[in-house]
Amino acid sequence: MKRKIIKINEDKCNGCGLCATACHEGAIAIIDSKAKLIRDDYCDGLGNCLPICPTGAITFEEREALAYNEEEVKKNMEKSQPQIPKPPTACGCLGINAHSIKRVAPVAAAPVTNKKEVTESMLRQWPVQIKLVPVNAPYFEDANLLIAADCAAYAYADFHNQFIRNRIVLIGCPKLDSGDYSEKLTEILTRNNIKSVTIVRMEVPCCGGIESAVKTSLRNCGKLIQWSVNTITINGNIQIS
Repeated sequence: MKRKIIKINEDKCNGCGLCATACHEGAIAIIDSKAKLIRDDYCDGLGNCLPICPTGAITFEEREALAYNEEEVKKNMEKSQPQIPKPPTACGCLGINAHSIKRVAPVAAAPVTNKKEVTESMLRQWPVQIKLVPVNAPYFEDANLLIAADCAAYAYADFHNQFIRNRIVLIGCPKLDSGDYSEKLTEILTRNNIKSVTIVRMEVPCCGGIESAVKTSLRNCGKLIQWSVNTITINGNIQIS
């Protein structure tokens, strides 16, 4: 039968899992860090998942599909219930799962002889939030840009020295901020002479949203700008690809 059903654009999907939580029929699952419609007959076509998607990856389409099967949905939900070892988190993303990090006790630090040298911030501008920064700020001219997930600075110990030093900083969280960053980032790249872009994200799937937004802006700005991606693990290391 031909009916209205959801369609997921995997290029826009950041794997946050909010849609999977919003779908009470279990029609959506996160597979390989992307949301997927696993069975047509699980989708009721009401679209509870649409407004929750932060990247606009979900739309409606009308196509040949199996009819919504409420009985199969009930069986699936009952079958999957015992497999849940704990109450579900706010979304399917590993980024909000509680995780303790065990570290070896640090060796006693050497006496600090130059406190300013050790503790001085490398931040060169304010504000730093993507949503707050003006697109025509003078510090963007001839800048090396750092666009980072806001958790990264807390996870990686040497963040100031390795990433912030000599760069203009923009931070954000695609899970917590509404809308997509790509439009504003495109405007920043278009209106200013940006020399390079360094992306720093966490390893969790939802953090892919910030990487995706930057890559989109790099494609749309009409310029050839050198860029790189660095991924930080939740244990505080740089992930080697």
